[in-house]
Amino acid sequence: MNDQQLLRYSRHILLEEIGIEGQQRLLGGHALIIGVGGLGSPAALYLAASGVGRLTLCDHDTVDFSNLQRQIIHRTAMVGQPKVVSAQTALHEINPEVECVALPIRADEARLNELVAQADIVLDCSDNFDTRYAVNRACLAQRKPLVSGAAIQFHGQVAVFDYRRDDTPCYNCLFPEDSEAEELRCATTGVFAPLVGIIGTLQAAEALKLLIGIDRGLSGKLLSVNALDMNILRSTLSKDPSCRVCGEKATRALEKRVTQ
Repeated sequence: MNDQQLLRYSRHILLEEIGIEGQQRLLGGHALIIGVGGLGSPAALYLAASGVGRLTLCDHDTVDFSNLQRQIIHRTAMVGQPKVVSAQTALHEINPEVECVALPIRADEARLNELVAQADIVLDCSDNFDTRYAVNRACLAQRKPLVSGAAIQFHGQVAVFDYRRDDTPCYNCLFPEDSEAEELRCATTGVFAPLVGIIGTLQAAEALKLLIGIDRGLSGKLLSVNALDMNILRSTLSKDPSCRVCGEKATRALEKRVTQ
């Protein structure tokens, strides 16, 4: 690191758990962020400020005036612009040393696998189950750690699935794809603005620790936040042996597909 970097990241370097070695790992890290809305905004801001060397932003949407209530990376002047371009501009102003790749696309399965394979860690900041299931499958196939977040109304959650480990449960173990779980959308049910900041910031914190190599955190855990009562519950997740995505039979089939 040069003198300017030593100054910029000095408060990280002072931490015994990070130090110069940990900050170097962040500078050499590559995070893929799926969705640059309510969750992706604070997550991307903190990853860039912390010096993660490369951020790939993937979001096909444009900035809408109604987004500004909570998606803090975007500005009024950027309404109508692609979210990834808006975010890229903001991140460059915060830390011009970070390489920020803006992809204004909805990635299909093949493209998603390609993007995940190139990254060191993936943050799922999307707002729908279809994308979450697709990201989960890609991260499992490429054995990349996944930091998943969700927020609606006053309720939010963060879970970490470290697919570098064979014993970790997957997102599908938590929310089976065939469970017909109700999908709520901010556009119809609303969301408390600071809640997405809380969840997105927690995602950034977990991602940074994983990149640095700090084991303590939410790996294999689910953190649930009720922002109305400000109750926080942490629970341990269990791997489902019969899971259609990460169960023994499913894993063998998935590995075969990846190697073909």
